[in-house]
Amino acid sequence: MVEAKVKEKPIQPVDRATIRFAGDSGDGIQLSGGQFTLVTAALGNDLATLPDYPAEIRAPAGTLPGVSSFQISFSQEEVLTPGDEPDVLVAMNPAALKTNIGDLPSGRIVIVNSDAFGELDLKKAGYEVNPLEEGDHLKSYRVIPVPMSSVTQEALKESPLSKKDVSRCKNFFALGVVYWMYDRPLQPTLDWIKTKFAGKSDIIEANSKVLKAGYNYAVVTQIFTTHYAVRKAKLKPGVYRNITGTDATVLGLIAASEISETPLFYGSYPITPASDILHELSRHKNFGVKTFQAEDEMSAVGSAIGASYGGHIGVTGTSGPGISLKSEFLGLAVMVELPLVVINVQRAGPSTGMPTKSEQADLLQAYFGRHGECPLAVVAAATPADCFRMVFESVRIATKYMTPVIFLSDGYLTNGAQPWRIPEIDELPKFKIDRTIDPKTYRPYDRDPVTLARKWVVPGTPGVEYRIGGLETEDGTGGVSYNPMNHEIMVRFREAKIKRIADDIPPLKIKGNQKGDLLVLGWGSTYGAITTAVEHLQEQGLSVSSAHLRYLNPFPKNLGDVLYRFKQVLVPELNLGQLLLILRGQFNREFIGFNKIQGKPFKVREIQEKIEELLRA
Repeated sequence: MVEAKVKEKPIQPVDRATIRFAGDSGDGIQLSGGQFTLVTAALGNDLATLPDYPAEIRAPAGTLPGVSSFQISFSQEEVLTPGDEPDVLVAMNPAALKTNIGDLPSGRIVIVNSDAFGELDLKKAGYEVNPLEEGDHLKSYRVIPVPMSSVTQEALKESPLSKKDVSRCKNFFALGVVYWMYDRPLQPTLDWIKTKFAGKSDIIEANSKVLKAGYNYAVVTQIFTTHYAVRKAKLKPGVYRNITGTDATVLGLIAASEISETPLFYGSYPITPASDILHELSRHKNFGVKTFQAEDEMSAVGSAIGASYGGHIGVTGTSGPGISLKSEFLGLAVMVELPLVVINVQRAGPSTGMPTKSEQADLLQAYFGRHGECPLAVVAAATPADCFRMVFESVRIATKYMTPVIFLSDGYLTNGAQPWRIPEIDELPKFKIDRTIDPKTYRPYDRDPVTLARKWVVPGTPGVEYRIGGLETEDGTGGVSYNPMNHEIMVRFREAKIKRIADDIPPLKIKGNQKGDLLVLGWGSTYGAITTAVEHLQEQGLSVSSAHLRYLNPFPKNLGDVLYRFKQVLVPELNLGQLLLILRGQFNREFIGFNKIQGKPFKVREIQEKIEELLRA
């Protein structure tokens, strides 16, 4: 019966669609977006997501600071960003409508829970009149008011659930409506509901019934006239899964541990948005992973250094303020020359800043945020899936060069998701920890002639007992030394060791012409917006190329050569120009900064307009 009615409404093929769910923190917005993402990934579309959490974690319900949103862009072609502008906004209350409507171009679809537009709801959101009934606020959009709350209550009138629990189900009603609009199947989410709420039959029945009710509402009502079809993307052959930056980071750490046959230890203190890495890693004890929730940031990094001293891969994770607190221990790790991976999921600062919003403002901190001459390696991921490769690389570099490595992610990457082709084991770089030692000749600070790394010896190895500490060490023996010339020797060794990593990383690749009028150089999570903008303008015949840095200290060896091939170099960053400052210090040429500090990623349009301004000046 339902299928027959669906066929009566036309299906319109589209190449790409962008949907934003928005509502109160308690409206299940992230759950709805996450389920739509999983179903869309299973259907074979390429996609990118942008979860956006409330600026205030416990803001009063229905207020502007309490709005949560989830945006997904999916396509039959490659998707590098979650989209600049939604095609559909699903707003669960007036506050969600008010904070998000400005991002929609004219003519787009707005689906609202009309039951949530009472006098008090409007007052909380700062509306003087109901925008669904009066004024010109929404006249340029296709507004579809749906009484989600009352229809949900009607569907569950015989349910034993409380009124409050019934109200919580309305997000599944909205999800069912959007599933019909974009030709998504219900069954994967119905199966998920059974698993998620196993043992709670009343909740399973209620959520399942409301999901179907939303779908059927779109089928039978005349206000929904068309539904859209996005064909399956042509992806590289292989087995795919949907993956967030958090999941990719966790799997990358585990893969590095397994490949190197070295156990993994993760010491961390809870901090937004890095906490989920600890939560996820703690689930993988079957791989020998040891996790430790410390009482503070210093204890967390100290435990990771101790684990490295004991022969484990020591890893600690945090966000911006936590790096500040870990800085003294990072100096210790540099001095004792032990492998350590430090994950920094960057967020807007300074101080507590905006914990749920993203920035790229910790690059200079990663470079210089320690006292003394204290160099270490710095890498950054470009996409959520790229977190797997770059944290894997962090472990490889740390263990090969006996150095701390800071791995830079951010809230945009760690919370975002995309399809990821699961690599075959033989596709992963192979590296083993060389623990061979000759007790007759061993000295703790003798160095490998190629890497300048000292040996990684586990305490208790017969005949090679040694001590290490934060005081300056003597070249070779590792004993405490106050000799000024020895201090300079050791400082230069530690610096040279980091520079030699450049011999062991891939050259920087240019997308587009290998020389020309303009190069757009980025790092971290700006990758998607930069690449998409540049590709659009290349199709128009403009002389613009892009390159993206994943290795930030040291830089790829060919970076200087790449930079000098272009008349102008544009450097977009979600900060006030930190990479720009470093580039100006290392390369004798001018660079153009393009900066955004709003806790939000770049839009493709913003970068495209800046490029056009420079090329047409």
